[in-house]
Amino acid sequence: MRSRLMVGAAAGVAAGMVFGMMMQMMSAPTPEGGEMPMMAMVAMVVGSQSLVVGWLYHLVNSAVIGALFGALLGGRAGTYGSGAGLGALWGLVWWVLGGLILMPVMLGMPPFASLRMPEMLPVAIGSLVGHLIFGVILGLGFVRLLRGNEVRAHAT
Repeated sequence: MRSRLMVGAAAGVAAGMVFGMMMQMMSAPTPEGGEMPMMAMVAMVVGSQSLVVGWLYHLVNSAVIGALFGALLGGRAGTYGSGAGLGALWGLVWWVLGGLILMPVMLGMPPFASLRMPEMLPVAIGSLVGHLIFGVILGLGFVRLLRGNEVRAHAT
């Protein structure tokens, strides 16, 4: 179990780097009619607007989400196909849980706010795509890293 946790965390960080680069290029509308970098909005969850804080918070979340994937679904992700499929499903779950419920609530908005506000709909769709890509990379990375561990274990 510990090995799947660590492999999941490592794959989560790798997937989080890709998703983070996508978020770095995205912006979200502000209530005043302006725009702010998506990564700054992520930082606001922990009371900051610093891009560095946003990245750190995002990567810690990515490691935790990856470790949970390893613990809960890792035993079923034995092939690249199953890893990618389960990863995409996991990404969808975290889009709903994190992107549509937890993040808005932590920012003082109601759950699913981005789906109810026309100006936020592009952000919600971008978040969905990002979470799906995160999940697929997580699942594929998990299988690759786990297979690497198995190959090394059999070689010794």
